[in-house]
Amino acid sequence: MKSNSKSIILSIFVLLLLLSGSLRALSTDNKKEPEKPRIVNIVNFIRLLEPRDLGITQDVLYQTVVNQVEMMKKYKLKGTFLLQYDALMNKRYQSLLSALPDSAFEIGAWWELPQPLVEKAGIKWRGRYPWDWHANVGFSVGYTPAEREKLVDVYMADFKKIYGQYPKSVGSWFIDAHSLNYMYEKFGIVASCNCRDQIGTDGYTLWGGYWNQGYYPSLKNAYMPAQNAKNQIPVPVFRMLGSDPVRQYDSGLGTTHQGVVTMEPVYGNAGGDSLWVDWYFQEFVGGECMEYAYVQVGQENSFTWDRIAHGFELQLPLVAKLMNERKVEVQQLSQTGEWFSKNYKTTPATSVTIKEDIKGSDFKTVWFNSRFYRANLLWDKNTFRFRDIHLFDEEFESSYLKEVETTSKCAYSTLPFVDGFGWSTADEIAGLRLKAVVEGKELLLEGGDPVVDDSVPGKLHIEWPLTNVSGTLVMDMDEKQMAIKLNGNETLNWFLELTTKENAELPFVQVSDQQIKCSFKGMLYRIVCKQGTFKKRKNNSVFNVEPKENLLRLDFSK
Repeated sequence: MKSNSKSIILSIFVLLLLLSGSLRALSTDNKKEPEKPRIVNIVNFIRLLEPRDLGITQDVLYQTVVNQVEMMKKYKLKGTFLLQYDALMNKRYQSLLSALPDSAFEIGAWWELPQPLVEKAGIKWRGRYPWDWHANVGFSVGYTPAEREKLVDVYMADFKKIYGQYPKSVGSWFIDAHSLNYMYEKFGIVASCNCRDQIGTDGYTLWGGYWNQGYYPSLKNAYMPAQNAKNQIPVPVFRMLGSDPVRQYDSGLGTTHQGVVTMEPVYGNAGGDSLWVDWYFQEFVGGECMEYAYVQVGQENSFTWDRIAHGFELQLPLVAKLMNERKVEVQQLSQTGEWFSKNYKTTPATSVTIKEDIKGSDFKTVWFNSRFYRANLLWDKNTFRFRDIHLFDEEFESSYLKEVETTSKCAYSTLPFVDGFGWSTADEIAGLRLKAVVEGKELLLEGGDPVVDDSVPGKLHIEWPLTNVSGTLVMDMDEKQMAIKLNGNETLNWFLELTTKENAELPFVQVSDQQIKCSFKGMLYRIVCKQGTFKKRKNNSVFNVEPKENLLRLDFSK
């Protein structure tokens, strides 16, 4: 009997051990790294009037918003409506928006400054119309820091009277750092959004910034990502409009203005084209993003429903389908801002990856962004180049931090190392290209499809198999630096070569073996070659970057 008892106890003990192991294994499986979120914000902003076209009446503008609301309801999609002050004070918009459920519709501020707001703040109106889109009139950069605070105070007080609370989200094509930080410190905003990178569109230039997703801006420059938490405005700024990662950058190459190739539903070559929209979301869902993917869908009412309805009818059903399949998350802008602040104390490294181009084209590209730099890698058929590299420095003070813009135009920028748009003509395409010396002659290296891996947190790994010589180019990027080596052909004499158009305005002050010293708009900065050397060249071939022991290591954090 005792022997049987011992046997039973032993059996129970073994069973418990096995069960414990199974539970631990199950627990481990449940702790797998969550999928990197693919976040969609639907952001529509509202103006009361449109002086650029007499046919666009206030009724037309209002009906556009009504239709946007109805379509979002139809597909059960959350979203954010941002109100310009004159629309905020309009009874029709108040009635329409106040009746919407907070759980689905967020109401926030659109920071363009019309006549009623400016005059209520006690400032003389200088515009040509009651709303004037010129930078020195319709935007905060046209006013002194003290005036900016008055404008914010008036808007926020009236918003709270109408909606019972201050807005959590404030968007604009561009907001100066003083205004943005004031909105955060006094009124507690949690998210902002600004225009995509562009040159010259509507007189507004934003060039070289954190290309997509979101970033914490410097206290001195709302367009510039900060490197340290103590020097940042703790409000994430998200890039608007969903630029085509391949074509937007080179649109208008050789001119002083870019075209528009974005998610905006009004544009028939992009957001209003079914082929383009399907392609964009295919890559959005499937591409390596490191931390999270982000795109903003929506349109201002100035474009009117007749012009944007087709694009909305393409985009919103697809977004709803992807949401129901749990491939994307649709959030209000403030929800995304709160999520970002909860997860990131400083700006994370992210990427945008296009592994398969739209039908009829054969480009591939990777945008890498961190709090220290951005880089764009472009594969054009069989060749490769760095199309863009810009550095970020929180000490680079915007001219708008304390001063007033007096012209109709506005310009924000970061620190260039490679500028494939600004340093090109239509025929001379600037870039940092991969070459080798073979049998005494310089050869542009060619290859197959790149393989992109973001499985290691904070790092992006890319392998590009070569075809006209043996070997595989391997690139590793983290938030501060980039390492490049050639596997499988250790004897090949390879290098990177920067070429530009003739007489390009370049920032390079001194090129030495281990570093390049640069100056741009009064800011001194440098790029350090931690392994390898820089070699200065002449004419439109500016310099080479040559490996040491088959490895290049470039530091962009100085």
